Amino acid sequence: MTQTYADRRWTTPDGLSLYARDYAAAPGPAKLPVIAIHGLTRNSADFETIAPLIAQSGRRVLAIDVRGRGQSDRAPDPMTYQPLNYAHDVLALMDQAGISRAVFLGTSMGGLITMALAAIRSKVIAAAIVNDVGPEVAKEGLARIAAYSGQPVDTPTWAEAAAYVKQHNAIAFPHYTDADWDLFARRVFRVGPEGSPELDYDPDIAVPMRAAGTKALVPNLWPMFGRLARARPVLLVRGQNSDLLSEAIAAKMRKRAPKMDFVEVPGVGHAPMLDEPEAKAAIFPFLGELP
Repeated sequence: MTQTYADRRWTTPDGLSLYARDYAAAPGPAKLPVIAIHGLTRNSADFETIAPLIAQSGRRVLAIDVRGRGQSDRAPDPMTYQPLNYAHDVLALMDQAGISRAVFLGTSMGGLITMALAAIRSKVIAAAIVNDVGPEVAKEGLARIAAYSGQPVDTPTWAEAAAYVKQHNAIAFPHYTDADWDLFARRVFRVGPEGSPELDYDPDIAVPMRAAGTKALVPNLWPMFGRLARARPVLLVRGQNSDLLSEAIAAKMRKRAPKMDFVEVPGVGHAPMLDEPEAKAAIFPFLGELP
């Protein structure tokens, strides 16, 4: 696949070097850029389909590798793997790139980071697309993710890496073919020092979750969500079969933020990849209304 982005690095307040894929906007009138933030165990590759399309529509896209993932540095202190620190890392990127405001696209943990940003420097968020996460999460989905996050994995071959991602994600993407699972594996694994695939994140990202214990299963971010949704356009995307953003939580969010746009992507769980026709049919008109 031809690389459609430039490699960008920036430095966090505590001195880590982090990475982003920087997709240049197509020629035309200047528009606010999009900052895309992935989920807990993922990286910027999750946006490799949607990011070029957004860039073609005239918006620069910065798809980041959160600390400890992908090409970003791993943190010496694993207790820094928390949304508030991630949010400060994003602010450092914006400051160093000369970006004062952006549209945020956050999948799962990326949505929580966006809510954290609303709490600490709300004015930088012009609008937000929140993909399959809410200010509270269904315990079943979080327990499922916590059960495999940071656990050792033995995948000597790419076929075994594909089998691993299928084992943990088939519930979300029941329509995926073997080719889809192979592509999925190549997004979340990298070639390790021994030449075999290894997960492309620091296993210690799970340390704060384990330290929090049962408290991690019931975070209350409703005040942050209220601040996010109160003053700007927000689009909520939900996978129809999501076990993290339940129907009840999504309904509660829509009641709290009646002006928020909403789309449900049929036939998928947590979290939509945003390459689905229904997702794109909601995202591009939403972006089209923004400066």
